[in-house]
Amino acid sequence: MRARAGDPPRTMAQKILAGRTEDPTLAGETIEVKVDQLVLARAPLVHFAEALGAGLKRTPVEVAVVYDGTCVQATADPRGAELAAWTAELVAHGLLVARPGVGFVTPVHLERFASPARLCVTDEPRLAAVGGIGMLTLVVPSGQLGHALARGTVWLRPPRSIQILVSGRTRPFVCARDVSLELVRRGLGDLVRAVEAAHRAPVVLEFAGPSVRLLSVAERSVLAAIAPKVGAAAAVFLSDERTEVFLRDQRRSKAHRALFPDAGAPCDDVLNIDLGAVDPLLLDETGEVRPVRDLAGKAVGQVVLGGDSGVTLRDLFAAATLLKAKRVPSQLEFLLAVPSRQELEVLAGAGILTDLIATGARLVEPDARMMTGALYPPPRVGLSVRTCESEPGVGPSPIVASAETLAYAVSTGELGDPRAFKRPVRVTVPRTLPTDDVLVVRERRGAEAAAKKEDALHALMPAVPWKAGQTLDLMGAEAFSRDGANGGAGVAVVCGSLEEVRQLGARAHEIAGVVRAVLAPFIPSGLVALFSGAGMVAFELDAAGVKELEGRRTLVVPAPGDLGDGAAVTIEGMTSPVLWLARGRERTWVGAGTARVPVVQEARSRKAR
Repeated sequence: MRARAGDPPRTMAQKILAGRTEDPTLAGETIEVKVDQLVLARAPLVHFAEALGAGLKRTPVEVAVVYDGTCVQATADPRGAELAAWTAELVAHGLLVARPGVGFVTPVHLERFASPARLCVTDEPRLAAVGGIGMLTLVVPSGQLGHALARGTVWLRPPRSIQILVSGRTRPFVCARDVSLELVRRGLGDLVRAVEAAHRAPVVLEFAGPSVRLLSVAERSVLAAIAPKVGAAAAVFLSDERTEVFLRDQRRSKAHRALFPDAGAPCDDVLNIDLGAVDPLLLDETGEVRPVRDLAGKAVGQVVLGGDSGVTLRDLFAAATLLKAKRVPSQLEFLLAVPSRQELEVLAGAGILTDLIATGARLVEPDARMMTGALYPPPRVGLSVRTCESEPGVGPSPIVASAETLAYAVSTGELGDPRAFKRPVRVTVPRTLPTDDVLVVRERRGAEAAAKKEDALHALMPAVPWKAGQTLDLMGAEAFSRDGANGGAGVAVVCGSLEEVRQLGARAHEIAGVVRAVLAPFIPSGLVALFSGAGMVAFELDAAGVKELEGRRTLVVPAPGDLGDGAAVTIEGMTSPVLWLARGRERTWVGAGTARVPVVQEARSRKAR
């Protein structure tokens, strides 16, 4: 996207948004922007119900995809069958449905649908990885997803940007996963938190610099995937000739658009990283990034190669090359979760799949519950080492490392530096890729319209208005995750870390009406909007304030209409000041209990324009 004469210099995120709003200066607290793509993966029927409530006939969005991630179906488990029963209705309203087995959401969307210089909204935080192709992807509340499906627009806070300048060249046995962990170790999360505190706006990580051209789109997506981990709303790479080559290989060359930041664009901070200075790293069970050599010699009981992020097709080829003619140790479980159906076909055609199976790998289906620990949890004996991170707060955390570090663990049964292989890996990844979307259901011309069953979805549209002050039960995040609301009418959850806040954000549509307040030292602006859209107030409390709440049982919160920037709550008779983080329209969402825009109000708004 090129700047017009007279326009101020803009970051990549500002360029994408400025071309999709009536306020190209992005000056308002919240702005209405046009949506290009929409992805539903976590609660698609809830968001579809919201869209029907907003008057959906046929979605105006360029691409809208529903991903069914339930591959392993228990006899009594209705989740997969429930979504399958609504496929005809979803398709009739202009949505695509990706069936189980197509792969994990992020790699499949990157291959088949993601396009540079576009805006995508979603309910899946892990989709931040598609920023590797130059697409801005943001998580928005359920009501806004429904509005986007029905009307094609959403309300967002204008973001701020942190630029990451990439230089140098990676050394042998250092992968994109190692580089992403180095960014975490370098304190990228602290930079995001500082910008959030200064501007109360979501932060977008923008990758540029001379060495970006050396990274493939798949490697870029691995780096972009760290955005939720560090509290950023999204990540985006420039779109250049490497992006164009990727799209050409996917037979989607018409989707390419160039995207670069303008010279002098106003970034809020800059982080420089030299690829040549990165060593093999891992993320240990406590969430600390450490050199692999620090845990060398520790026994490994499980290896999961693949998943939705953290590994590229080149990495899978490299791991197979390193493991050729080797056999998995008897005490180790080697699971292969190929990211997408396309990659599975490529591995099979090149003989790589045969090599990995001969080593002792078990091929498992790309089920979304692998990331929650519901399927293939870490073993009781030995470490679990994986290329992809688990969902925050879902039990024992596995160790996260690169594919080549995992290959060393499979070959020896213990952790160790992959540079002990000594001979560098040289692989050639095929450029001819299968692009048959046989597991993507599309609308067929001439097909009969699906029977209308909207009434059955009304129960999925929870909206509990908040008109008066409430006395809430105070609970820690861990206790709430374990025990739930204990029958209480309303709960205020105290989070001590970003991981706990992210865990609540992932369940926002489930806990709406039960949790009414979230208190934490740091709540990213994107999650503030998510909580507000579910009828929850998000309060910022410093670490000392969080500690003072230990042992307290109740919290009295005024009605949202009586709250302001200098809000005050009552904790067991003691008044305490807090900072309400919601801005603009987000504050009205809290009182309404939803980010849904009534059809009548929407019609009046459009008529006024």
